[in-house]
Amino acid sequence: MALTREEREQFLAEPHVAALSVDAGAGRAPLTVPVWYQYAPGGNAWVLTGLHSRKNQLIQASGRFTLMVDRVEPTVRYASVEGPVIDTIPATLEELREVAARYLPAEKVDGYVDFAWKNHGEQIVVHMRPERWVSSDLGQL
Repeated sequence: MALTREEREQFLAEPHVAALSVDAGAGRAPLTVPVWYQYAPGGNAWVLTGLHSRKNQLIQASGRFTLMVDRVEPTVRYASVEGPVIDTIPATLEELREVAARYLPAEKVDGYVDFAWKNHGEQIVVHMRPERWVSSDLGQL
């Protein structure tokens, strides 16, 4: 059963690990990697990534990407959203903290943020405007 707009947006707003897919060019399958992301219903989605990463190079070349999230309990449910890149900006410490707090226990956030800021190299934030959705709740299997 397809999710309503409100259901799919709320589902994407939950802290799932997403599969990010982006065109990898002629003769290649799409690059698909797990990512942390941020999204609020009705808004744009964003991801943090390394400025010099292959993922960022492909996103910038393509101008768009897909995020797909799913769960298997209490029901099998997924949502996939695809859209154009609308902005790419240098990441801030506050954005790193925001996305880390979405996924990590509160007591782990400061340590992770300190480590990531010092060791992951220059990071950017890539904003995507949700354009096409595919979603479903398959119920309990």
